[in-house]
Amino acid sequence: MSDTGTDAKLIRMANQIATFFLSQPEEVRAEGVATHINKFWEPRMRRRFHELMEMPDAGFLPLVVEAANSVKRPGAPDAAAVGLGQDAADGAPGGKGAATGESLSEPSIPETTP
Repeated sequence: MSDTGTDAKLIRMANQIATFFLSQPEEVRAEGVATHINKFWEPRMRRRFHELMEMPDAGFLPLVVEAANSVKRPGAPDAAAVGLGQDAADGAPGGKGAATGESLSEPSIPETTP
């Protein structure tokens, strides 16, 4: 694990997000973690997140590691990250999403159809 307090806090925050999403259906867990980080973490936090991901035994929970590939790298195109990009700008099917005025502070849990 990294030895700075800031790094420890970032790892703890990511793990707390993952802990929340462990209560959700398995098929939405990793996407939920990545969506939350993409929506609410500023670029320098995401940059450091990816740097820490490259460190062996940084202390991330397995769900955080699973979600990492869908967390946007600052400066990279948005298309590979969930919860960002043209899909968010266009709005989600059914008239949902930020494009229709839905708050970005809404829960980051992907909706499932029964």
